[in-house]
Amino acid sequence: MSEISINQPLGTPTWIDLGVPDLDRAKEFYRALFGWEYEERSAATGPFILCLLRGRRVAALRPVSAADIEGESWWLPYLATDDCDAVAKQIAECGGTVLLPPSDVAGSARTAVVADPVGARFGLWQGQPLPGCELVNEPNTLVRNDLASPDPGPARRFYAAVFGFTLDGNDDLPGFDFTFLRRPDGHEVGGVFGDPAARASRWQTVFEVADTDDVAARALAAGGTAGTPEDAPYGRIAALTDPFGTSFSVITRPPAG
Repeated sequence: MSEISINQPLGTPTWIDLGVPDLDRAKEFYRALFGWEYEERSAATGPFILCLLRGRRVAALRPVSAADIEGESWWLPYLATDDCDAVAKQIAECGGTVLLPPSDVAGSARTAVVADPVGARFGLWQGQPLPGCELVNEPNTLVRNDLASPDPGPARRFYAAVFGFTLDGNDDLPGFDFTFLRRPDGHEVGGVFGDPAARASRWQTVFEVADTDDVAARALAAGGTAGTPEDAPYGRIAALTDPFGTSFSVITRPPAG
């Protein structure tokens, strides 16, 4: 379990949100999966929903039209920064695109939405005062984000240039084109998969759960879809979608030690 109360170092995945065409339906689904409760907030762009676990903020839902989903839907990860404006400028200088320029969100953070050179979208999060997810790495919270791309080389160079990440191979996954992304202090923040079959470059979100098989069954009962749970080197994992087609995964990690 990790409780977060301060802003995280540059590049750390620190927040997630999801645009949905039906907030009430989304709330029902994610409550069934993760036991989340909700708090409505207002911003200049309209209302949004904070997702809570034990009263702590772990994610957000925001309204979008069905047309805005563009056939594929993914949770949007946000990477931490102490200076959203400066990093957004650097992203543009390094071949990325600023899709939504820096702005203040409901007295919680200064954020921007950007895309890397291969088209994968992510956000920037400058906590003021919300540091991002207040709980991570425990059941029913964010545990990991990885980028899958049919063209991973430019993405790896981009994240190393903007965030100072080091790029390390993974001996646990021989035969896979996978590179760890690590902060300069050595902390692992995610990875980049080279996947020739990927239709587009996307950041993929993984939630930790206590029982992958049980959560997969609950996803089906709540109107989503679920792939067959499988044992992987880091735990038992399943690919799910919510009722709007949003793709994400859940994992039960083995006990520590």
